[in-house]
Amino acid sequence: MTQTATPPRGRGPLARREARLAWGLLLPTLASVMLVVVLPLLAIFWISFKPVELGDLRPPTPVLREDVRDAGDPVATLRYRIRNSSQDQAIRDVVLVDRIPAGVVPGDLPEVCALEGDLLRCGLGDLAGGDRLTLEIPATLSGDLAALEAAIEDGTVPVITGEAENILTNLHFTLENFRDVFDAREFWTVIWATLFYTIFGTIGALVVGLFAALLLNKSFRGQGVLRGLYLFPYVAPVIAVAFTWVILFDPFSGSVNALLVQMGVTESSINFFGERPLALIMVTVFEIWRYFPLSFLFILARMQAIDSDMYEAADIDGASPFQKFRYLSLPMLMGILSVLFLLRFIWTFNKFDDIFLLTGGNAGTRTLTVNVYEQAFAVSNIGAGAAVAVVILLCLLTFSWTFFRFISREEGL
Repeated sequence: MTQTATPPRGRGPLARREARLAWGLLLPTLASVMLVVVLPLLAIFWISFKPVELGDLRPPTPVLREDVRDAGDPVATLRYRIRNSSQDQAIRDVVLVDRIPAGVVPGDLPEVCALEGDLLRCGLGDLAGGDRLTLEIPATLSGDLAALEAAIEDGTVPVITGEAENILTNLHFTLENFRDVFDAREFWTVIWATLFYTIFGTIGALVVGLFAALLLNKSFRGQGVLRGLYLFPYVAPVIAVAFTWVILFDPFSGSVNALLVQMGVTESSINFFGERPLALIMVTVFEIWRYFPLSFLFILARMQAIDSDMYEAADIDGASPFQKFRYLSLPMLMGILSVLFLLRFIWTFNKFDDIFLLTGGNAGTRTLTVNVYEQAFAVSNIGAGAAVAVVILLCLLTFSWTFFRFISREEGL
C-alpha cells in the first residue's frame, strides 16, 4: 500500500513568531552595519560627483564682528564688520539684527538700516564670495565709552542671517572629478605601482608564509620560540618597524649601506627608499616581511590538520619530499591559500600607512590609497579624493567578482 506524500503547508504561527524574533534580534546588527559601512559608502559616492574642496565642508555663513570706536566724548561710532566665510559661494538676503544698549542714541543710519525702538535692523542684500562690508553708525553716549563696551559685551549678541547654497547637499553633479583623475599625467603610473605592490606583495606573503609553515611543521626543540619570532613582524607596531627599516637602509648613516660598501658590493651608498624603481621594490619587500606571519599561521594550522596516514603511505611507496608536497600537501592547502589570497589582495590594495611611513608616496611608490590622501588633504580637493576612492572600490569589486566567478569555483569554495 502506497502512502501519498502530504504537500508542505504554510508556516504556522510559531514559525512566524520565531521569524519576527530573529529579525528583531538582527535589527541592531543591521542598523549598525548601515551606519558604519553603507552610509559612509553612499557619502563617498555622493561627494565624488561634486566639486567639493576642503573649505566647502562648512556651508558659507556671514561672519560678524562688533566694536565701538571713540570719536571724542560724548560721540562714538558703532562699527559692524561683516564678511563672507566662503571665497567663491555667494550668500543671499543677508540681514543684521542688533539691540542698541541703553545710553546710546544712534545718529544718521545707513540707507540699508532701520531702527524700531532699540532694535536695529539692516538688510544688506547679497554678499559675493570673499566680500567684506563695514557698517559705521555714529552715536551719542550718555555714559563713558568703557561702560558702553561693557554693555555691548554683556548685552544681546547681534544676529546676522543669510541664505547660501550648500555644495554638499544641492543637486548639482559633475563628472569633473573623474575627468581630473583619469586625465592626470601620473594616473597610469599610480595604477602600475598599485598593481605591482598588491600582486607581488600578496603572492610574496603567501609564498614566504608557506615556506615558513613547511619549516615549522616538524617537532623540534625551540619550535615555540621560533614561532614567536616569526610573529614579530606582524604584531610589532607599524610605525616602529617602518622607521627601523628607514634607519637601517638610510643612504648616509644606515647599517645596510655601510655593510655593502665595506664588503665591496657597491662603491657608494644606495638610496633604497628614494630611487625608482628600487623604492617600489623595497616597500613591496616590507609588505611581504610584515604580513607573511598571517599566512604562516593559517597555513600551518591547515597542514597540521592533514591526516598523517597519507604521508606514511607515500613514504612506503618511496615518494620524495617534493612529490609529497606536490601531490598531497598542496591540494589540501589550495582552499586556505585561495581565501588568504583574496583577503591579502584586498588588504594590500587598501594599504596606506606602510607606504606613507616609508616613502610618503615619493619615488614611484604612490598607490591609489596614497593618492586619495594627497588629493583630499594635501591638495584639499575632497571631491577628487572621493573619486579615487570610488575607483578603488570598483577595482576591488571587479577583482572579488572575478575571484568568486572563476578561481573559487575551481577550488570548490
